[in-house]
Amino acid sequence: MNTLTLEKLDMQVDSLPARVGNTPLLPLRRVTLGLPPSVNIYAKAEWFNPGGSIKDRAALNIIQTAIANGDLTPKKRLLDSTSGNTGIAYATFGAAMGIPVTLALPENASKERIAILRSLGVDLILTEASEGPEGSMKVVREMLAKSPDKYFYANQYGNPANWLAHYQSTGPEIFNQTGGTITHFIAVMGTSGTMMGTGRYLREQNPQIELIAGQPTKPLHGLEGMKHMQSALHPDIYDAQLHDRVVEIETDEAYTMVRRLAREEGLFVGLSAGAAAVAALHVAEELDEGVVVTIFPDAGYKYLSNEELWR
Repeated sequence: MNTLTLEKLDMQVDSLPARVGNTPLLPLRRVTLGLPPSVNIYAKAEWFNPGGSIKDRAALNIIQTAIANGDLTPKKRLLDSTSGNTGIAYATFGAAMGIPVTLALPENASKERIAILRSLGVDLILTEASEGPEGSMKVVREMLAKSPDKYFYANQYGNPANWLAHYQSTGPEIFNQTGGTITHFIAVMGTSGTMMGTGRYLREQNPQIELIAGQPTKPLHGLEGMKHMQSALHPDIYDAQLHDRVVEIETDEAYTMVRRLAREEGLFVGLSAGAAAVAALHVAEELDEGVVVTIFPDAGYKYLSNEELWR
């Protein structure tokens, strides 16, 4: 792969067929039947980003910040661990910008994610499924320690450019799209960047907006990309004091909701979107009035091999 000069990198990003951010805010109409008319749920459709997920926002900001700081040079490879979507975002921009990418991810990631990453030219390292994302992170840090001059470690779990991407884009978009009427914001958490950045921005605009984190009910779950924070290694960017409360989501509930969103709303979304919709409904059912906004991180195409999900 030819490495481009840094002067050309911004031009390459501009040449992508779609720009990152400014995604639609969609109302949920049928899965919300039974709620009071004065309670509305909206979801940000993040699969409209060029790499197909909300992780494009963080990945692009991480790359652009590293270039500006001189941390990512034409002589270095981008290195990180991923559960899939951030890796696809790195790979998408890496291919467009001439940046070689090396990623580690658990071997039980969906077949679609692995195929996409390989198609985009990533140097891919599959790690033990039983060790989860922490195992991938360990492998990456070992590689960095052995060859520090070879890699730029993007470190999505600890890089403030992750949450700043949402402070600068996701938060302002939601506030503007709702005309400032949002009362509750809900995000499921993996790296926690979406909640940390969006939540901080929204709180600055209106301290009365309730920030609610969604997470699986237990450590061992089937919700790819999500963390059970009480049992997991906390990302360095995570601040447990930011959100007001946590809503727990059963795996079966999220699976059922993915099917409902497809068949009742015409929204073909992934597992974390199903989990987010479940959490949003739980919150909305407590209200007499309100504007509840959540994030649908990606579409369902990367989950087609999960036969249990689509039965």
